[in-house]
Amino acid sequence: MPDAPFSYNTYDSLPSAASFTVTSTDIADGATMPGPQLSKAFGVEGGEDLSPSLTWEGAPEGTKSFVVTCYDPDAPTVSGFWHWVMYDIPAHVTSLQTGAGNADGSNLPEGAKMLKNDAGFSGFVGSAPPPGHGAHRYIFCVSALPVENLPIDENASPSVCNFYMFGAGVLGRAFLTTTFGR
Repeated sequence: MPDAPFSYNTYDSLPSAASFTVTSTDIADGATMPGPQLSKAFGVEGGEDLSPSLTWEGAPEGTKSFVVTCYDPDAPTVSGFWHWVMYDIPAHVTSLQTGAGNADGSNLPEGAKMLKNDAGFSGFVGSAPPPGHGAHRYIFCVSALPVENLPIDENASPSVCNFYMFGAGVLGRAFLTTTFGR
């Protein structure tokens, strides 16, 4: 399968931040996205739109909240594709169970909120690159912030969330990247 047409990483253009570690029992860094994390909403065979488990450690001192995102920089748009944004995750929360990004919000940690993804609904939407477009990257990022809450509500776009994260000053980032193509 050919690689997707974009070789850059959009995170490289952001101010640098400390790194910490994120792992998952559902997905592996550099591996192909498994069936449950593919998109049922977009008709991908075996897809369940099930957000993966994530566990992180080593966040910088001064962390007061986290933001978890999943972004596809290889989508054939000028702005990529946001698959998931969960924000205002309290600093004492260092893991999300499988399905924490359910559209109904039933598995959200107390205090956390989700934005609409680029498919138009709140929660996690799985991988669904256009057939023949190559293997896309799905960048899961856990960002550590020095504020307890971002000044946004659930109607903000993922880009606006990232704008306010930039303004707050991201202390650290942890990445886990999978791929999927069809």
